Amino acid sequence: MVRETRLSPLIFILFTFISFIAIFYCQDFSSSHRRQQFSALNDPPPSLDELKHKKSEERRETMLPFAVGKTPEECDIFSGKWVRDEEDKPLYEESECPYIQPQLTCQEHGRPDKDYQFWRWQPHGCDLPKFNATLLLEALRGKRMLFVGDSLNRGQYISMVCLLHSLVPENGKSMKSSYESLTVFKLKDYNATIEFYWAPLLLESNGDGAGSKVSERIIRNGSIDTHGKFWEGADVVVFNTYIWWMTRLKLKILTGSFTDSVQKFEVLQTEDAYRMAMQSMLEWVQRNMDPKKTRVFFTGMSPSHTRSIHWGGEPDGNCYNETTPVEDLEYNWALHAHESIMKIMDEEFSRSSVPLSFLNITRLSSYRKDAHTQIYKKLWSPPTEDQLANPKSYADCVHWCLPGLQDTWNELLFAKLFYP
Repeated sequence: MVRETRLSPLIFILFTFISFIAIFYCQDFSSSHRRQQFSALNDPPPSLDELKHKKSEERRETMLPFAVGKTPEECDIFSGKWVRDEEDKPLYEESECPYIQPQLTCQEHGRPDKDYQFWRWQPHGCDLPKFNATLLLEALRGKRMLFVGDSLNRGQYISMVCLLHSLVPENGKSMKSSYESLTVFKLKDYNATIEFYWAPLLLESNGDGAGSKVSERIIRNGSIDTHGKFWEGADVVVFNTYIWWMTRLKLKILTGSFTDSVQKFEVLQTEDAYRMAMQSMLEWVQRNMDPKKTRVFFTGMSPSHTRSIHWGGEPDGNCYNETTPVEDLEYNWALHAHESIMKIMDEEFSRSSVPLSFLNITRLSSYRKDAHTQIYKKLWSPPTEDQLANPKSYADCVHWCLPGLQDTWNELLFAKLFYP
């Protein structure tokens, strides 16, 4: 006999009640979800201030160190023209900056004109942010800004010191050389330094001694750390290297040490040696610089003006007696630069993952045939009678007067530092 299973009335009532509650809450959740969706569709759109705040928060999360804004994407600050500006230029007077080396004080050494001081770089379609010395000093509080490279980078370094020093009281600043190759401008009240490290080839070389003059360039491969130990801990680093590579078609590369009793060399084409240096620099930055704290820059090739025929002048002339920029914006500015070196820079920087900002000063500087020191500088040795009879024969068409063109380089550095 099979017993029939039956639910008691109490269990049946309890089961029915639980089922009802479950169905009710499922419907309520579904209805609530639909109401939320409907409510979201009908909420008033966010205000302009709310959108600006949201964008500001997003930008703040992705901003590079030191950045306070951004350059418009459509604006190339390195493409433009020189505009005469007697109202805002120069940014300081030569006589007011005691830190300019006598090799760059053109007025003190008899240059008869000052026209080269009154030009402002105007990008196409946008404006450069004005150089704000107060902002830069505050941003550098407790930090190090370091320039590394050759005498042209030293000129940019001195320009930066001249742009800032007048805001600092006399007892709040000092300039001294801590090591043979390191010069330090100390801002005491800011606990900050602006420094220059002499390394004309970046790698260890026989030209590393301050003021070294060597006829044959010798570079030690794999030696970036020799100098790099002095760069560690910097918050803003500005590298350059170019002019010292251009004296020979080939360079000697030391495979051992300068202290070896028997030294072994290999000979490389200049381009191959330069690529080796670029790769070493980028690898060093990758190993030693924190992109969340540090900004790294590279100043491109500084052009020389040794042949005036390039800009329509006399066949045997150069920068001597030039007092105005090149006016033809379409002229072949690349004649003043080593295109194969430019190509190496572009290739190595583009394939590298290192966040490096390139200061592309070559084209804008190539227009400035007027801005070189020419013969108006302290000379390493007195000119001969033949040279005095033909001044262009000893004119310096490589380095630049201060104040002058290199102040613009620092305006571009300022723009890329704060408005990348």
